[in-house]
Amino acid sequence: MKRQKPTSNWRSRLHEIIYEADTPLGKWFDIVLFALIVLSVIFVMMESVKEIDAKYHKILLTFEWVITIFFTIEYIGRIISIRKPFKYILSFYGLVDLVSTIPLYISLVFAGSQVFLAVRALRLLRVFRILKLVQFLGEASQLKRALKASRARIAVFIYTVLILSVIMGTVMYWIESDASGFTSIPRSIYWAIVTLTTVGYGDIAPQTAWGQLIATVVMILGYGIIAVPTGIVTSEFTKQGWEAKKKVHLNTQVCPSCAKEGHRDDAEHCYNCGSRL
Repeated sequence: MKRQKPTSNWRSRLHEIIYEADTPLGKWFDIVLFALIVLSVIFVMMESVKEIDAKYHKILLTFEWVITIFFTIEYIGRIISIRKPFKYILSFYGLVDLVSTIPLYISLVFAGSQVFLAVRALRLLRVFRILKLVQFLGEASQLKRALKASRARIAVFIYTVLILSVIMGTVMYWIESDASGFTSIPRSIYWAIVTLTTVGYGDIAPQTAWGQLIATVVMILGYGIIAVPTGIVTSEFTKQGWEAKKKVHLNTQVCPSCAKEGHRDDAEHCYNCGSRL
């Protein structure tokens, strides 16, 4: 039996620390990563406040560079610790990690682009793994499947709302005058959408009795329409819930080859690439 190469040993150890949340070191790494992500987003927000930025700009920039360098090292570590790095690089988390790392480097050429560091907030999705909340991963997948199954009905609903908005907007343009703010059909359609969605900015309002009557009908329709997409998604979510109960439990183990997670507790091989876990 051949001895495992030292390269494989340190690479496996690095993979265990960076990707696994079930080991002490892996858990501490994820907690530190989580804290740095939160701090980074806070620093970006603080930098956008002119009074704070004017007083603490150098300090905030220093902290941002320290965190960015850490994320850069972490990103490189994620690439070299798996056998198929392009699987990670082109994955959702891989793209998020890359996009959340490069803005500060780009700001050296294009000033102001560091504000896009706020995209690091997406990395907080890893909190599910950090806290071992596997059931929430299942719930997220369940919601995703419910939205996907409902997309045709939601599309028909949105199409109906748009047609209704066009009709109501056109009628209001015909009834109301320019003095009321209904200066064109597109602007009247804007009013119809704002009213139908119960937002009601109040920048445009009907002045005639007939216009106010139509506005009342549109507002009442708005309350009824709000419940439609909620009911569609809820019914599908319930359906997906019943189906999910029949399935086996998943864990947070990450494949060392393709970085896929969400494997069965009794799995010995990755469901995506077949590599041994």
